[in-house]
Amino acid sequence: MSDDLIELLTTSTTSTTSTTSTTSPTDEGERLAALRAALVDRATKEASVDVTYRVVDSPVGALLLAATDAGVVRVAFDVEDHDRVLESLGTRIGSRILRGGNRLDPLARELDDYFAARRRAFDVPVDLRLARGFRLSVLSHLTQIPYGATESYAQVASASGSPSAVRAVGSACATNPLPIVVPCHRVVRSDGSLGGYLGGLTAKEHLLGLERGQR
Repeated sequence: MSDDLIELLTTSTTSTTSTTSTTSPTDEGERLAALRAALVDRATKEASVDVTYRVVDSPVGALLLAATDAGVVRVAFDVEDHDRVLESLGTRIGSRILRGGNRLDPLARELDDYFAARRRAFDVPVDLRLARGFRLSVLSHLTQIPYGATESYAQVASASGSPSAVRAVGSACATNPLPIVVPCHRVVRSDGSLGGYLGGLTAKEHLLGLERGQR
């Protein structure tokens, strides 16, 4: 079920309703949102969609969340350009991409809890198909860095099995498809300075400050 078909169905339903009832704009908007969500859920259950996504607000800006039937596959900051991220997902996973549905509701709730300092780890299933080889080893280790703690790029390289691959750790963090959920923000330079971050240093400072109880 394509996004165009969903738009056609919701538009068709809107036209029919407008000639038979006098619902308020607010009620109509809520009804159409519910209809679209139901259609996306149906497409997801019928395995006729590769990726579903939604955009949520957060203290570090708008976040694009995307998931496959295997789990959350992408979290993207606004600075990454959400349109380009979706294009990349279409190329690397599949072109059947729909916005909406309830597949990402658990992650949205966990993110709310995380930013409110009520959650220290994420429990949602993840799909790490976008990472391979040493990068995947790095991401697997990142989930073991405790909340509120940090490790240097050199420490992560050693823990991931390649002590000399410090630059490769930086590359793995810079291309992490699941920032925040897989906490690459907890990796800093050996001298304690922040290093880089795909969401920007302001976002990295905020996340580390949050975990240290400074937010």
